Amino acid sequence: MSTRKHTALPKAQILIEALPWLTRHHGKTVVIKFGGNAMVDEELKAAFAQDVVFLRQSGLKPVVVHGGGPQISAQLDKQGLVSEFKAGLRVTTPEAMDVVRMVLAGQVQRELVGLLNQHGPLAVGMTGEDAHTITATQHRPEIDGELVDIGRVGQITAIDPGAIQALLDDGRIPVISSIARSQDDGHVYNVNADTAAAALAAALGAETLMVLTDVEGLYEDWPNSDDVISKLTASQLEKLLPELSSGMVPKMEGCLFAVRNGVNTARVIDGRVQHSILLEIFTDEGIGTMVVPDGPHASDGHGGAR
Repeated sequence: MSTRKHTALPKAQILIEALPWLTRHHGKTVVIKFGGNAMVDEELKAAFAQDVVFLRQSGLKPVVVHGGGPQISAQLDKQGLVSEFKAGLRVTTPEAMDVVRMVLAGQVQRELVGLLNQHGPLAVGMTGEDAHTITATQHRPEIDGELVDIGRVGQITAIDPGAIQALLDDGRIPVISSIARSQDDGHVYNVNADTAAAALAAALGAETLMVLTDVEGLYEDWPNSDDVISKLTASQLEKLLPELSSGMVPKMEGCLFAVRNGVNTARVIDGRVQHSILLEIFTDEGIGTMVVPDGPHASDGHGGAR
């Protein structure tokens, strides 16, 4: 008996540590941007699906938003379509857009829905086109003072979260591919998934936006040191934006947009760590970088450790 008591006790302590977070987050909406390594590594994918289902079974309302850069590149290569990048964005021809849509909605999203639904009839896949969830217009980046046409790359103009909210109210887990229909020309556009997740988090009045990345968080003084900034305010983040590496910019801009538009906390977390989502939501330590709104009422998403 004493051995049994001894081995079970740490489990009980771990569960109890989660209690204040379970209470705080109960019934709250959490938008999670799925991407990076967690998207291509089989074990990490399975752990991600477990985490999302765990959140749902713990009384939270998770919404998953995904892109699919590596999968899109692989399929374009297979079809002999060359990927050209301008201003860090993929030039998306109508032919390439067909591939993007097929890969995101027909492959990446389907796989994720399948992984989640191993745990019950939970996940429902949709794209931003469904029920006018995401509306966009053509994004023309400025390069050397000139606006450049990069094809079917969209800039979000409107979000209608009604269909997602209906799924959440029904106890489902929405899985959303970041594709949008244009308001002005009827075309379908590829939208940056970090940006889409942030816009959806704001429109849904989410408690938290979580962005999975392939780094530990925002580094304080990269490359001189690998110390991660564990918490910063919107204004502090805004000052740092010009110095960030190109891959981190849409993620951190998304976090900034979210906390400036009603989301309590936005976090960039290391998707290479199994169960990083659970560690971030249910423990005192937390991992990654958390962005909070400015001002004295900036919500403390973690215990005293942050």
